[in-house]
Amino acid sequence: MAADSVRALVGGGEAGHSTPGLVLAALSLVIMPFLSHAQRRAGRELGSASAVADSKQTLLCTYLSGVLLVGLAVNSLFGWTWADPVAALVIAAVAVKEGREAWRGDTCCAVPAAAGSTAAAAATGADADCLSCPPGCVCCS
Repeated sequence: MAADSVRALVGGGEAGHSTPGLVLAALSLVIMPFLSHAQRRAGRELGSASAVADSKQTLLCTYLSGVLLVGLAVNSLFGWTWADPVAALVIAAVAVKEGREAWRGDTCCAVPAAAGSTAAAAATGADADCLSCPPGCVCCS
């Protein structure tokens, strides 16, 4: 993907209009946040760290669908053929970042919650599953 994007940017080809791409990206942008929320809720209820982590990846897919939609729309509306390969490079950069974090074993928060966290959560008004999460943690929002 990255090599094709660079080749397109230096004049090796141009991306064309893609109505199916626009429709699929728009549908993903609408559906994925709901799917992510449902996965996160189910993962918390089941005490499944992998389901919660998967919900984070689904939410990331939402953001990537937004980048894709912008690239395709700008290309289609204004004829800026560089927008599609630039969007692809952004997506590739995010994929590399996420892959490196996964390789290092970086996690968002501990699931299931530690014993006694329910009382602490009730006292602070926080979600019991997310007391160990860093600020801005996607799986706790």
